[in-house]
Amino acid sequence: MTRKTSAHQGIAEVDLSGHTPMMQQYLQLKSQHPDTLLFYRMGDFYELFYEDAQKAARLLNITLTQRGQSAGQPIPMAGVPFHSVETYLARLIKLGESVAICEQVGDPAASKGPVERKVVRVVTPGTLTDAALLQDKQEAVLLAIAEGRGRKVRYGLAWMSLTQATLHLAECEADALPGWLERIAPSETLFGAGASETLETLLRTRQQSGAAAGALTPVPAWQFDAQLGRNKLMDTLQAASLQAWSAEALPLAHAASGALLHYAAHTQGRELQHLQRLVVEREGDVIALPATSRRNLELVQTLRGEASPTLFSLLDTCVTSMGSRLLRHWLLNPPRDRQIASARLTHIALLHAHDGAQALWQHYRHQLQGVADVERIAARIALDQARPRELVALKHTLQRAASLAKQLPATAPQSTALLQDGPQGLAPLLASLTPPDGVIDLLDAAIVPEPAVLVRDGGVIATGFDAELDELRAIQTNADDFLLELEARERARTGIANLKVQYNRVHGFYIEVTQGQADKVPAEYKRRQTLKNAERFITPELKNFEDKALSAQERALAREKWLYQQLLAQLQPRVAELMQIAAALAELDALCALAERAETLGWCRPEFAIEPCIDIERGRHPVVEMRLAETTQSPFIANDTALAGKRRMQIITGPNMGGKSTYMRQVALIVLLASMGSYVPASRCRIGPIDAIHTRIGAADDLANAQSTFMLEMTEAAQILHSATPHSLVLMDEIGRGTSTFDGLALAGSIATYLHDKTQAFTLFATHYFELTQLPAQLPHAVNMHVAAVESANRIVFLHELQPGPASRSYGIQVAKLAGMPAALIQHARATLERLEQQDATQLQPDLFSAPLPTAGTGEPPAPSAIERALAELDVDSLSPREALQTLYALKDQLNAD
Repeated sequence: MTRKTSAHQGIAEVDLSGHTPMMQQYLQLKSQHPDTLLFYRMGDFYELFYEDAQKAARLLNITLTQRGQSAGQPIPMAGVPFHSVETYLARLIKLGESVAICEQVGDPAASKGPVERKVVRVVTPGTLTDAALLQDKQEAVLLAIAEGRGRKVRYGLAWMSLTQATLHLAECEADALPGWLERIAPSETLFGAGASETLETLLRTRQQSGAAAGALTPVPAWQFDAQLGRNKLMDTLQAASLQAWSAEALPLAHAASGALLHYAAHTQGRELQHLQRLVVEREGDVIALPATSRRNLELVQTLRGEASPTLFSLLDTCVTSMGSRLLRHWLLNPPRDRQIASARLTHIALLHAHDGAQALWQHYRHQLQGVADVERIAARIALDQARPRELVALKHTLQRAASLAKQLPATAPQSTALLQDGPQGLAPLLASLTPPDGVIDLLDAAIVPEPAVLVRDGGVIATGFDAELDELRAIQTNADDFLLELEARERARTGIANLKVQYNRVHGFYIEVTQGQADKVPAEYKRRQTLKNAERFITPELKNFEDKALSAQERALAREKWLYQQLLAQLQPRVAELMQIAAALAELDALCALAERAETLGWCRPEFAIEPCIDIERGRHPVVEMRLAETTQSPFIANDTALAGKRRMQIITGPNMGGKSTYMRQVALIVLLASMGSYVPASRCRIGPIDAIHTRIGAADDLANAQSTFMLEMTEAAQILHSATPHSLVLMDEIGRGTSTFDGLALAGSIATYLHDKTQAFTLFATHYFELTQLPAQLPHAVNMHVAAVESANRIVFLHELQPGPASRSYGIQVAKLAGMPAALIQHARATLERLEQQDATQLQPDLFSAPLPTAGTGEPPAPSAIERALAELDVDSLSPREALQTLYALKDQLNAD
């Protein structure tokens, strides 16, 4: 197989000479998708050939075989069964591969040569729509990046999930692009084939390090055309301009959207008719959560990469996948606009009201049980990909939604007004659940209650929906009755008592008469076959029935497929209304989950202040508190936080395992929960404006990018110092510990001073450098705090309680003892510590290994040796060079003698 790439068309040109007709067809289709695995439908299998077969066999661990020869060469081949293709697709997509699905579209009976085939869709990591390939609680996001040219580089971004109806646009400076990538977390990123080395290096480096970028797909540069993209947007939204969305002055974002929409339409084989909403996003819309903050706070993934226990796994008690996805979006995109959070808090308060014996959130959650994923079903309807059972699930969900839309629970009078009136009441949300007129009746009439998985299997369209289909089915169902009735009628008419009406696959239907009765056969009987003892005949009536019966099943299936496509076509104009219902169901579910968490876990409603402040009474770390309750049944020790006015920095000291990091993280999580519109784990909480949450916690090498622990620590700290503002919350944990003691101390002190004087952010600064406890004497907005611990009989008890003032000591040796260090080592460390505490650390950097290990079993250091005593008594400064050399020889001889 020979190929050459066409730079203009972006596809491969193939030499077809010498190939069989079927391989010519395959190669022509493959030339249109040169960088994509082609699943070529042949009977009950999807086959792959040549390099595709070799690659798939390696990735999927399937058998690699050969299929004869073409152009004189053996053809490598591998295949997967069509009925389990989703399993193989999921594995390939997880590996970052894309797959073109090629189906038979021609009629085998009417085809001369290979049956006509075409690629019906392309499955890529960013364009997933199949439920079997998608994660229930996470979207597959497709992102396109357009690169601006000029002295100051800017980027245009356009992104969407094909299972949603919203396209997002943004523009940003070059240094802000990594933050946008982290926030969007694309499954696949499109960029121009002529992109700069800077952009391509950034994307590939992030991909290799596991950071947000997803699969990387270069597309022809001409697709990133601003005017073309603007026109595509207006055509898609059916608008004369983009002014209504404040999206006119975004040429780079228009260019990105052009490439995005072209690629999405190409992969789906059709335009995105369900795209109804455009959102322009700007950096100031949400509270910034850099990658380090998301990781260190374990929002959706633990430090080990697990999905639980995290803040999201604690919050997510949603009963629908739509609700879980929305809740996850709220958590990772907390709005700076406090009106949004306040509205959610009001909804949660309303859901706590009781309707009889149960709270409203309990009532609605019960109603939401079993609700289908309307958002994804609606998107699949728009893309002509919805399956029969999804439509049945949609019908049941719309019936449930109709019931919810009519419900306004009888509540206490003071709650009824809020439930019914105003934009923050529940009534507008419930009203959004009203199903489109006629859709439930249409689905009920069209689809059987328990249809086949796929329409190609038949048994999908309900009886009574289409007269022609009913007739075709009746022929199949009533064939035996007709044959028995015809046999009885012909026996009576001809007088042939042993006449039989029968069927076989070779000759079809026939009337059989024995040779002895052949003279009684009517003239209209036409001989079909002669046997030794019988003759077989066909009549015009039987022939007509045969034609109908033999084609009835095939015709019925074709009719069903056609009717099903017509049904999808009837539903497509209602997709926007279905998407609205999906959004309302998701919001109601997410709010009910937050209401349940607040009541079950004993959380309080936060307050928002105009002035900068973080004022928390009896705050708790939600995930740690849950884990303690599950494992030890011990209570979590709550702590207060007061950062406001002139108090903007806490210097936090105390022992390892004392709870410094837990306290710092809990403050950040409480601020985040309040900002997203959730109740918080505290007895009282008051939060001022917040624009970002920055964290520098933990130490690890980044070997992929050739960064040491200390380099990574300094890089992350530098990013915080450049990004944080007086409205930011900054968490610094043990900064400076990746280098020597004095270097680390100097840097930690300087960073703390910079945060205090220049950045002026709210800062929690945990450290083991006790010298830094002197900073509050020099920095007026800083205070010392410590986590308390007490020591008794060489044992340490952690109180996990935050108290004013610096810690008295670090208790590091006691922690080492708890970790199981050898007793001799602990004794050595205690002796070294006592000596060091008597020295002036500002004059001498101590030699930690100068003291000998204690004598085993005594705990006491051994007596000095004769050589040690001689060295101790030696006046080195009074020795001449010759005397020094003689003394050295004498000591060596004494050592050898010993």
